[in-house]
Amino acid sequence: MTRAGLGFYGAVIAGAVALDQWIKYLVETRMEMHSAIEILPFLSLFRTHNTGIAFSMFSNLGSIPLVVLTLLVIAFVAWIAIRSDKSQVLARFGFALIIGGAIGNLIDRTWLGYVVDYILFHLPTWSFAVFNLADAFISVGAAMVILDEILVWWRGRKATRDDQLNG
Repeated sequence: MTRAGLGFYGAVIAGAVALDQWIKYLVETRMEMHSAIEILPFLSLFRTHNTGIAFSMFSNLGSIPLVVLTLLVIAFVAWIAIRSDKSQVLARFGFALIIGGAIGNLIDRTWLGYVVDYILFHLPTWSFAVFNLADAFISVGAAMVILDEILVWWRGRKATRDDQLNG
């Protein structure tokens, strides 16, 4: 990866972390615990704390193992991102979002011992797990990586088919 590329993706990571931490600060300082602010009939802000990872999994492990696990995941994703082809801009942007989201949640877990969650999608008889912007960055980033891999695969198949027709 070039120095300019590293700078751009580093800025994406820093921007994701900054936005995530700013919103979490506002939630922590301006909302009561377990209070809801309805934004839309299906979307609310709902302040809660998560001591585990996605869907509160591994909450019984404690913060230190989860911090170590998060650092390992960040290192692994960074390694994959650096090894990705320079043409995979969508995937590299996705990797940057994943890393930014993971760092945002890592900061919470390291300093607070839990992750601040506040986004709640719900219906009158059903609700989704409460999550945060860092989680959304991770999910969107993963979707971008998967989409890019599908596009690379599809272009490769198309090129092979074109070569067979023209060859």
